[in-house]
Amino acid sequence: MTAPSQSDIDYSARARDVLGFSRWWQVAAAAVMMGLISPYQYVWSSIESPIARSLSLDPTALGFVFTLFVVFQAGSQFPVGWYRDRHGPRGLTLLAGVLAGGGYLGLAYATELWQLYVLYSVGAVGVGIVYTVAVNTALKWFPDRRGLTTGLGTMAFAGGSALVVPYVRANATVTGYPDVLRNVGLLIGVGVLTGALVLRDPPTGWVGAGGDAADSSDSADPTGATGEQYTSREMLRTWQFWLMYAMFVFVSGAGLMLTAKVVSFAQNVGLNAVTATAGATVLPIAGGVGRLVVGDLSDRVDRERAMAVSFTLCGLGLFAVVWFGVTNTAVGFLAAVVLATFFWSPQYTLFPSVVGDYYGQKHSSANYALLYSGKMWGGVFGGGVAGWLVTRTSWPAAFALGGALAVLAGLAALLLREPSA
Repeated sequence: MTAPSQSDIDYSARARDVLGFSRWWQVAAAAVMMGLISPYQYVWSSIESPIARSLSLDPTALGFVFTLFVVFQAGSQFPVGWYRDRHGPRGLTLLAGVLAGGGYLGLAYATELWQLYVLYSVGAVGVGIVYTVAVNTALKWFPDRRGLTTGLGTMAFAGGSALVVPYVRANATVTGYPDVLRNVGLLIGVGVLTGALVLRDPPTGWVGAGGDAADSSDSADPTGATGEQYTSREMLRTWQFWLMYAMFVFVSGAGLMLTAKVVSFAQNVGLNAVTATAGATVLPIAGGVGRLVVGDLSDRVDRERAMAVSFTLCGLGLFAVVWFGVTNTAVGFLAAVVLATFFWSPQYTLFPSVVGDYYGQKHSSANYALLYSGKMWGGVFGGGVAGWLVTRTSWPAAFALGGALAVLAGLAALLLREPSA
């Protein structure tokens, strides 16, 4: 299916009539909040070790903290999406500021292992709320530019932490990390609470505002704004959803393994600490740029083919991570991390765009949240299962399996086509 192209002028003018200001401010607010919550996913590999040392824990005892984060972040999104489609984003986002900011603040004072699990899980729910709200703000206000605008929001989620990683790594000591956690927690809480005041959803039928709602050009709108609107139950009856769900699990599992364990992988194959830190730093930057570039490109080309190429190159990049890691080639390793992440991260732009294309925007929050729940299983693989594989086989073998899963997802994308009503 070729992504539709339609003049931006009509949608922009109609949105301005509803909002009283440019619809781009909605995306800007969503993107800032996404950047603020990103440390939960992208900074864990840097704070895991000092937290373990501070509490006199074996680092393996913290192995499922990241897995629980993914489970709660992804698992919270369907009820959040269902509520948001009916009641709007503001109240939910205010709650998210309290949960996400409070989770990081609480970590600074945690003294027991169970507290780490609880606090990171509570924060993960806040992250899930912000993520659902941000992605679907783009889908609802930009039916004509889904790839670009979801790319902007998810780019901020990946790239925002790049500003934090060097600060965290420089203070990732037993005495330094509590202040880091407090500062980041306050920044998250205040920023999200402020962003919540900007967000709102378009009213029903906003596409027809300022003109004849029965205009035939609107009724034939290829963006899905006024076309077939699938409920979640109807979407679940299509084979396309289940194929995309399997693809989502495979690609997210591969990418989350790299995200959570890039530092540990580098250290265990003999790369130096500078290379490990550089890997953790370039990973979110590459992910952010990839989401924006591939997302924007997918508005202009066949989205399914963009998926196929992106996921296949992600898999090849992971194979390269293994090769350059084993051969102890620092520059090659960093280039491979960039390649794998650049083409893994666009899944979070491409999938919501395809859900909007296939199933419409009316129920987009709940529909994409169902697909996004596949990240839970990807997180189980990227965290706990990957750790188990390392103990049973080796670091290179575990990462190579992730590469194979990504390539399979790329090949599966070639089978996708729009469901028939």
